[in-house]
Amino acid sequence: MMAKTRQGSLREIPEVAFAAPAGIPAGIEVMSLAELRRRVTERTLVRPQRPDFHHLLTLTAGDLWHIVDFNGYTLRPGSWLWVRPGQVQQWGDLTKAEGTLILFQQDVLDPATATAARVDDPHAPVAITPVAADAEAVTMAAEHLSREFQALGHLPLEVHIAALRHLLAVLLLRLAHLTVPVGSPAPEPDETYLRFRDAVERHFTTTRRVEDYARMLGYSGRTLARATLAGAGLSAKEFVDRRVVLEAKRLLVHGDETAAQISDRLGFVTPSQFSKYFMQRTGRSPIDFRNGVRGCAEGLGPSAAPGQG
Repeated sequence: MMAKTRQGSLREIPEVAFAAPAGIPAGIEVMSLAELRRRVTERTLVRPQRPDFHHLLTLTAGDLWHIVDFNGYTLRPGSWLWVRPGQVQQWGDLTKAEGTLILFQQDVLDPATATAARVDDPHAPVAITPVAADAEAVTMAAEHLSREFQALGHLPLEVHIAALRHLLAVLLLRLAHLTVPVGSPAPEPDETYLRFRDAVERHFTTTRRVEDYARMLGYSGRTLARATLAGAGLSAKEFVDRRVVLEAKRLLVHGDETAAQISDRLGFVTPSQFSKYFMQRTGRSPIDFRNGVRGCAEGLGPSAAPGQG
């Protein structure tokens, strides 16, 4: 099996942990979508999951609807989907697609390479497409990795593992630097926005006030507003709110904590304050959102999957 699922409530979204294939303790696995269909039931795939390892997916034929953190993406040949640890994903109908799935653990690369490949960037785009002139290089890197994975036994095991890690590094570096987000490419963010973005990631459970972030970083509120509008296309307050709502959604669908417990986790004074905040930004109460996502997952079809952001 490619993964082990933590058991819990029957309605709890499973947290999927990496399980290395026999004889390959490298934290890397490469398989075709045909192999995935053989090994994992459709009922398991269409349910939302929260893996603790990376998924890299590209198609060679057909198309695939895939949901990541409650946003839907249509994947076609030539594009890539990168799902990072902690993100909630839900597969669409795999019978209409062929391609390659690459799974790897967070610590499989050395720190310098991981940084250069933006492996730990929670804000990296989910869906990306290689720049036309570099598409062949990305494809060749993926094919080389796949061939090496299938060549177990041709080299001493430790050499085989080292080769897998190096080939994965090549692919990830190319994907990080020779691709653009699906849709309109975003401009390179400036230092002010990056500092604000990182501060929000660290502190969104303790403050939702832009003024606090401005004081923390030594900027004016207007400076943060301009930088966030240029870097993310939205206001600084909206940026903070979206991060809080995303975490609320993850917690609501991933486990069985009550809305009151989630409210406390996210730093709200009262559960009613949290419910009002969530309702204003999603149009649904926290419990309605939880029931809706889980109900769609049990419907066993991509058309029933939630696509709202």
